[in-house]
Amino acid sequence: MAETADRVLTAPVPTFTEAQAAKFASELFGVDGTAREVASERDQAFFIDGARPAVLKISNAAEDPAQLDFEALAAQRVALLDPALPVALPLLVPGTSFAPDMAGAYRAPITRDAETHYARLYDRLPGHARVVGAHLRDEAVREWGTMVGRVGKALRGFWHPAARRVMLWDVQHALRLRPMLGAVHSAELRELVDWALDRYQEVVTPVWPSLRHQVIHTDLCASNVLVDEEGKVTGIIDFGDASWTALAVDLASVLETVVDGRSGDDFFRACRLLIDGYEKVTPLEQEERAILGELLAARMSVAVVVPASRETLYQEQDPVWDNLQNRGADALRLLHDAGWDEIQRQLGGRTPGRGLTVPELVQRRATALGPAMTRLFYSEPLHLVRGEGVWLYDADGRRYLDAYNNVATVGHSHPRVVEAMVRQSRRLNTNMRYLHETAFEVAERLIASTDGVMDVVLFVNSGSEANDVAWRVARAVTGGSGGIASDWAYHGITEAAFALTPSDWGTAPAPPHVRTWRPPDPLRKFESEQSLDSFRQAVESVQEGGHELAASILDGVLTSCGIVELDPEAARTMVQLVHDAGGLWIADEVQGGYGRTGAAMWSYQRLGITPDIVTLGKPMGDAYPVAAVITRSDLAARFSDHEFFSTFAGSPVAMAAAKAVLEVIEDERLIDNSREVGTYLGELLRRVTDGDPRIAGVRQVGLAIGVEIVQAGSLDPDPDTARQLVDRMRNRGVLIGRTGRGNNVLKVRPPLVFTRQHADELAETLDQVVRENRLTAH
Repeated sequence: MAETADRVLTAPVPTFTEAQAAKFASELFGVDGTAREVASERDQAFFIDGARPAVLKISNAAEDPAQLDFEALAAQRVALLDPALPVALPLLVPGTSFAPDMAGAYRAPITRDAETHYARLYDRLPGHARVVGAHLRDEAVREWGTMVGRVGKALRGFWHPAARRVMLWDVQHALRLRPMLGAVHSAELRELVDWALDRYQEVVTPVWPSLRHQVIHTDLCASNVLVDEEGKVTGIIDFGDASWTALAVDLASVLETVVDGRSGDDFFRACRLLIDGYEKVTPLEQEERAILGELLAARMSVAVVVPASRETLYQEQDPVWDNLQNRGADALRLLHDAGWDEIQRQLGGRTPGRGLTVPELVQRRATALGPAMTRLFYSEPLHLVRGEGVWLYDADGRRYLDAYNNVATVGHSHPRVVEAMVRQSRRLNTNMRYLHETAFEVAERLIASTDGVMDVVLFVNSGSEANDVAWRVARAVTGGSGGIASDWAYHGITEAAFALTPSDWGTAPAPPHVRTWRPPDPLRKFESEQSLDSFRQAVESVQEGGHELAASILDGVLTSCGIVELDPEAARTMVQLVHDAGGLWIADEVQGGYGRTGAAMWSYQRLGITPDIVTLGKPMGDAYPVAAVITRSDLAARFSDHEFFSTFAGSPVAMAAAKAVLEVIEDERLIDNSREVGTYLGELLRRVTDGDPRIAGVRQVGLAIGVEIVQAGSLDPDPDTARQLVDRMRNRGVLIGRTGRGNNVLKVRPPLVFTRQHADELAETLDQVVRENRLTAH
């Protein structure tokens, strides 16, 4: 043991009497009273009972005085930065020449037999130590975790030259236990410790340098924390094992206490409650959470090995050490029986789905979600576990260029959006029946983006809900019931929105109150004027069917129809026709909004039209569920005789995400990027597909691009080839989708942070798979 840890752990404990201790307290610190010795690991500790209750500690002669100074200053640091924490503080030596922040100010030398010990006097706090973890109530467990977080936070930035040391209770030194294993008599326990240390070496050692490090207490277990009868912390009494180490080590020490006497599910339940309390102060990073089980197992290994080593060293048994060793053994057995995967799952460190095969997950999905759930993308489904910017990563670590998801408007896991949500989640998340400034700021920004056309915002949770509310507004204002949508549009899943979603009607007849119109298709000689005639007929047909027109709804880039560039003059005529018929115009900006067209914030602005209602959805929160309806106050006032409310709509977290997205779009100039990169990508795709008889053309509106696949020699849609191309792109690491009535249009709709380099990779990959498909076809 002498070769593996601080020599103070192997040196004899002092042997002063209680009478001598009382004399030292009186003569050295001016505190009178009787002395009672209490258990201590490497020094002597005495309660001083008198007018001023205190604790006298007499150090081991092997103790470096600098360590004692470090201990005293660490306690003072915590008390200074978090005065509400009940920290036992050292008393200055009366008459000392040292300033309170200088070495030696809190220790008085005692010389005996040519050895120097140091006496220190500490506050004596209320409460008792050595509580059994299983006796702690849930609230006490959480509060204990919060206490640990507060102590660590108060020590943040604190440094002392004596902070780098080798104390075995600090599990950064767990591998030093191996030479000491011979002191453990039980072969079973030696195997369990080996199991824990092997895992530590495999999993913890590689990530250790990347963990957060600072000075921490390292030993906030039951012997160093006082509690009341309710189990709540009343005193933090010993910084003797403080060290510079990984921040998460503190959790390992206190987990040792809360699992004491617990078994089965209650073991891990208590761990989670403690972590909850800790994260109220200091949220864990994923790397830290992932190794909590290993740190706990290492701490329990220390609890097994150190007592056995001390018994061998001193040739005597100590009930306290025996009890600690038994607790460590019980915990190691439980952890071993659970297995590392289950430990990680229980403590929240396991990545969902990690270790499961795609077929296993597909089967679980089918069983749990049933046949009505939407189909998976790609013939070989993807199991994604992480996203960053324009990249998605599967469970095996393979990277995919995401050229499909407009949900992650400003890129997957954009740090500003993520942090905005996390910060707000820690503070408050409630509903719009309370005042919350961020909601007003988001609404004001959205209103400003319409150039004064709109002046009120209603927050909802999804694009479907936004379109549903927009329809209700239109019906309330006009009294009509008729609706118009493009002939393959998608506008949502609510009953009202579904009625305006021809792409989902299947073989069912069109709802009696809805009419559709055909967008222009120059490829098939269906020109803009013919499309406009189709729209006129839809307006007339609604009225002839006995339905006064309530509204027409339009996705400005007609994404579901195959991505169509609508003529602005025709669009303006359509709006006029709707208004003349008494209806309202709803601009569905879920697909084309947020700068995707590269011309303006909203696709309707690019068309030069003035809608009555604007609906927003999935791009609004960069994948967080938030949506909105923007309209005029005169229309909103007629919407309902009662107040409008949705529980989660406009919540503080949703608004934090929405505000961050708007800021990123502005700060990173993403509308300009959509225009520039979209133009560049469109040119590249036209170049690599030019001359292929199966590719009828490339249509583009900013960063919304459609590549139409047809049967060679005709203009008939070829969904099978389109599907093959999408699958082959996926297999080469690029994700796109399909759209259009024939499901034959390759849909390229990347996050707005797409760059020219990403465009090059996408175009090169499409070139490869098109050539490959051409060869296969022949």
